[in-house]
Amino acid sequence: MPITVPSRRTAVLTEVAKLWHLAWPVVIGQLATVGMSVADVAMTGHLSADDLAAVSLGASIWTIVIVTVMGIMMAINAVVAHEVGAGTPSRIPHAVRQSLWKAVGIGLIATVLTNCSTLIFDHLGLEPLVRDKATLFVHIISIGALPFTAFRVLYGYSASLNQTKPAMVVALIGLLFNVFVNWLLIFGNWGFPQLGAVGCAWATCLGLWLMLAAMIWWIRHAPAYRSSMPFTHWERPDWPEILRLLKMGLPIGVTYFAEVSAFCMIGLLVARFGAVTVSAHQIALNFSSLVFMVPLGIGIALLTRVGQAAGEGDPQRARFVAWVGVGLSLAFAVVSAAFITLFRYQIAAAYTSDPAVQELTAHLLLLAALFQLSDATQVAASCAIRGYKVTRPPMLIHLMAFWGFSIPLGCVLGLAPAWMPWAPAAPMMATGFWIGLTLGLSIAAVLLVWYLHHLSNQRIARWRSDALGI
Repeated sequence: MPITVPSRRTAVLTEVAKLWHLAWPVVIGQLATVGMSVADVAMTGHLSADDLAAVSLGASIWTIVIVTVMGIMMAINAVVAHEVGAGTPSRIPHAVRQSLWKAVGIGLIATVLTNCSTLIFDHLGLEPLVRDKATLFVHIISIGALPFTAFRVLYGYSASLNQTKPAMVVALIGLLFNVFVNWLLIFGNWGFPQLGAVGCAWATCLGLWLMLAAMIWWIRHAPAYRSSMPFTHWERPDWPEILRLLKMGLPIGVTYFAEVSAFCMIGLLVARFGAVTVSAHQIALNFSSLVFMVPLGIGIALLTRVGQAAGEGDPQRARFVAWVGVGLSLAFAVVSAAFITLFRYQIAAAYTSDPAVQELTAHLLLLAALFQLSDATQVAASCAIRGYKVTRPPMLIHLMAFWGFSIPLGCVLGLAPAWMPWAPAAPMMATGFWIGLTLGLSIAAVLLVWYLHHLSNQRIARWRSDALGI
């Protein structure tokens, strides 16, 4: 009986379906996580300007910390995916337990650094009331760093077992809890004290502990985790294993830090141009961040798929999966870019009723539409590379693209320093910085695609040489 070989088109569509099956719960979970910060800002904004300013300042520091920590903890995704692909689930529990020890250390360090970072508030010329509220906000929310690091370990473990829906459900529970406790503590409903920005910090902190508890409960009771259950017994720290996980995870954390800190730095640099510029920048950035959750979700699922294929010892399938994932992410970017371009004025109007802010926001959204293509490509390519357990080259590329190119070019175009002869005649303000971001992301996308091509072909060549005994 002849063997039917699926066509290339059928193979691509099949892989797209598998990838999206993994990705869509991740996307919703990421949106729910982002929704917590959106709810914090939106709800405190209805209380007072001082509370809104305190939350905005505190959330800026907190965002940098948790995004960096999220990257550091992502090493477990690649490790578990490789063991799944290799058919060795018995090796997974040890890696997860050691990752949890790593999470304790990283969580405690993150807590200390988050609290120390409040010293910057003393040098920003803030009103004493806003400074004190922002400082207390950070002190309280920092208690959530430890459960967040542990949750990201269990999140990565579950996703790499192809179980992405539990994290989605837990994130949605966390969002609902956050909104409800915000309502209680920000406004003082049902007899609770009106804590304002501080209540918002307590809601987020308690929500993170709830999410960790819910994830532990789910893993202990769901059948999908029985063959690799990490909670069977106590295990001491294995320092060589923890160092191996750190060596893999730290470059991812630095990569994430490079990107998120660049965006935060631009927010500080454009503050000198007034409220209209700052507001338009924040609106365009907020909407872009929401849209970015889709390619990020695809990227996390792609890391799992590539890691499993690489763990199976099938570099040809790993390369195929990687390029299908990059193509899917780019296809979404084309759709999102068209949507943003066509509806940029409606998007701006949904955020603000100020005509000047609307006009500048719509202008910045045109640049945001343009960098959708490069942003979606770079995140998919970098996640595919991490699926091979390679993390340092993406880190170097992101550092060069954001801090070696985007920020310097943005300063030249946006600030137009008089001492620089090739600066524009007048500062381009936020537009100049966004041009720098767009070009920097394009450079990152090109270099990461090139490196993915080089790495995947190198692994195939090595595999063929080993098969021939060369």
